[in-house]
Amino acid sequence: MVNNADLRDKVIRKVLPRVQTPAQYLGGELNSVVKDTSQVCGHLCLCTPDTYAIGMSNHGLQVLYDTMNRRTSWACERVFAPGRDMEAELRHWNLPLYSLETFTPLYRFDVIGFSLQYELSYTNVLTVLDLGRIPLLAEERDLNDPLVIAGGPCAQNPEPMSCFIDLFVIGDGEELLPAVCNAWLEARQTSQSRRDALAKMARQLPHVYVPSLYHAEVQPSTGLMAVCPAEPGIPDVISPAVLADLDGFPLPTAPIVPFVEIVQDRIAMEIMRGCPWRCRFCQSTTIKRPLRYRRVETLVAAAEEAYRNTGTNEIALLSLSSSDYPQFAELITRLREVFAPRHVAISVPSLRVNEQLRVLTQMLTPDRHSGLTLAPEVALNDMRVQIGKRIRNEDLIEGCREAFRSGFDRVKLYFLCGLPGEREADLVGIVELAQEISGLGRSILGRPATVVANVSNFVPKPHTPYQWHPMQTREYFTQAHQFLRQRCRMRSVQIKCHPVESSLLEGIMTRGDRRMGQAILEAWRRGARFDGWAEQFNPQIWWDVFDDLELPVEETLHRPWSPEARLPWDHVSIRQGRGYLERERDRAWRDLAALNR
Repeated sequence: MVNNADLRDKVIRKVLPRVQTPAQYLGGELNSVVKDTSQVCGHLCLCTPDTYAIGMSNHGLQVLYDTMNRRTSWACERVFAPGRDMEAELRHWNLPLYSLETFTPLYRFDVIGFSLQYELSYTNVLTVLDLGRIPLLAEERDLNDPLVIAGGPCAQNPEPMSCFIDLFVIGDGEELLPAVCNAWLEARQTSQSRRDALAKMARQLPHVYVPSLYHAEVQPSTGLMAVCPAEPGIPDVISPAVLADLDGFPLPTAPIVPFVEIVQDRIAMEIMRGCPWRCRFCQSTTIKRPLRYRRVETLVAAAEEAYRNTGTNEIALLSLSSSDYPQFAELITRLREVFAPRHVAISVPSLRVNEQLRVLTQMLTPDRHSGLTLAPEVALNDMRVQIGKRIRNEDLIEGCREAFRSGFDRVKLYFLCGLPGEREADLVGIVELAQEISGLGRSILGRPATVVANVSNFVPKPHTPYQWHPMQTREYFTQAHQFLRQRCRMRSVQIKCHPVESSLLEGIMTRGDRRMGQAILEAWRRGARFDGWAEQFNPQIWWDVFDDLELPVEETLHRPWSPEARLPWDHVSIRQGRGYLERERDRAWRDLAALNR
């Protein structure tokens, strides 16, 4: 049995002098919570399976950490995926991975909770479990092992990770996570086996999915596996948890202040949840409904308290479409009154492109940042009708013009490549729109504005109207990227295309079935780590694994499916139901037909 104090001493003396950024493995940050674990009923460790810099930028982690530590009966701690150098050192010294707050080895926790934000972080989950001395496969754990749970957007198709996770939390976690944790303590005490305990939880709790209680069969219509309950009393379909009173649920007002630089070092304020728009390519707009708001008074008070507790010099207003917040102008004005004298910047990462943009860019000031980020998704108005993105180029251009007049001198634009029905004209339009916006700066700034056009490869996601569509091929994306770069003629415009191999792997993981767990395990054994990082991603490992295991990659990525087909994720539902997706799919087909006439 490893003593926490001895483990901490060995890590500090033997391990940390040999790794990069050792402070990320030390804990002890301002506002971190350390409880006497002998005085609580349960012990939870939350994990974003990525680097500390990414994980500590995740607002959801701060929310759940605060939620659980407000409860006197639970102690909540953190762990992140260790870098390759840290992993090697822990293995060299035969030391377990531990929590940051108390240096407790992971296998001693009651619950380990993973936030699955990105499919290419799946192998990092296995690293955390293995170094934490927790059996990788759920079927190999017994009642004495921690309950391994997962939530987040990737849980919308839980099947690729189903052999590693005991229980998936579907939907909003603020109220569901405490219920799951408490239910595990009770079920573990009253059950003879781990399977019995999990079955009790599956029958007792709505909004949870226990993969071991379902069996999977290949569907002839897709070539992929769909699942159904293997025991009586287990739900056929899992509905999402919904936090009804968003304003009444407290924001974290004492977020942890990292010792080291992270990706988003700011006070994050979620001003609303959900999106009023119905973009057909967007998974978030379907899984985050209904639309809920926080009051201006709630947000201003929370921002003031968070500032007093952190001293952070930037406040970010988060939502899927922040400028659609009903009292947006009042909120910005109130925050400015409070924070402008303190030289605290107010940032809005998700402005919607509409007629309001012309006014909103006048309200925003560059502060320390001189860039504006917008997501037109496609460049031509008729294509936007087909994808359900109800914006116009006229509003985008006039909004950028006003932004330049307000002091902004850079614009970052986000586009999608490979959408259903995409034409050469759509690719030409990306370059021409970026160049037109850059040219606006000449008369206002005295030089062309810097424009970065980020082009992502479209992945048809589960629970969207495009879930039945195939993904474009490697050859298509490669040629499209080459076309975009060759078409661009202005030095002030940069075309940045997302790596094709990463997008294809994302497509396989987000659209795959239960068999993909074999590939994740084998790729991890062959050295796959941090696949979301270009400098660490080795795609050949994955393609070799898929070939060796003879997994259905073609069916997963490039085969269209009929609306009647049972898909790998159909046992997880969205609030609007599958019928809504089918209706939107049919409307998209009609709009696409009109586009091609």
